[in-house]
Amino acid sequence: MPGSEEAAAAKSADKRDRIFLVVVDDSPERAVALRYACLRARKGGGRVALLRVVEPVGLVEWAGVGVMMQEERREEAEKMLAGLAAEVNEITGGYPILLIREGEGRDELLKLLEEDPRISILVLAMAPGGGGPGPLITALTGRYASRLTVPMTLVPGSLDDRELDRIT
Repeated sequence: MPGSEEAAAAKSADKRDRIFLVVVDDSPERAVALRYACLRARKGGGRVALLRVVEPVGLVEWAGVGVMMQEERREEAEKMLAGLAAEVNEITGGYPILLIREGEGRDELLKLLEEDPRISILVLAMAPGGGGPGPLITALTGRYASRLTVPMTLVPGSLDDRELDRIT
């Protein structure tokens, strides 16, 4: 059948081009979202992207101190992402896209989704144990839902590795 090889190659390329974005915050459920995204990328084709948003330093009496504090925050973000990149590589066999932005987390995430057409799916995990969905998920499923430009996958934060492996 003419063209079937090209169609298969295009479909395979589409799967490889799929990017699963994980927001890297300090919550314990971040590990669940990361593992889910990695397993989906490995099993279904695709790549993982990690976004760390560095909150701006508030008003500081001395400008030089504020600059130094902001640089320290960025260095911490780079170290964190480097460690997580190794974990992603171990699971997926490929290195993730590392993104660091400065500003308010929700706003920077929405800007990134609007600016980067490569991102296919946003992966977030919910806090285990009925503590509520958290401010980012609340915002993205409420007031800011209309600004989402990609599907969002919400993973229960209580899932263990075996359960994640089963559902991906």
